[in-house]
Amino acid sequence: MPRKCKGKPTDVPDAVLEYFAGPSRIMSASEVEDAMRRFKKALLEKALGAELTHHLGYPLGAKPETATNHRNGTTPKTVLTDDGAGT
Repeated sequence: MPRKCKGKPTDVPDAVLEYFAGPSRIMSASEVEDAMRRFKKALLEKALGAELTHHLGYPLGAKPETATNHRNGTTPKTVLTDDGAGT
């Protein structure tokens, strides 16, 4: 049995919807797919950054003097999704 969505299907902010599907914006199928890939990438990067912040216990750019575990830069990552590999 499929799980039910807890929120409304339109829990996306109106500003985001207007950007992608506003009356003055007509997108082709390939533009929609490209926008969804970019959105998915940005969402994953934001979530991974938040996970790292939670794990380390301090936000980006605020390393405490006593911290032994710290951020040491970024490197490109490849994430496999239903859309294929993305970096």
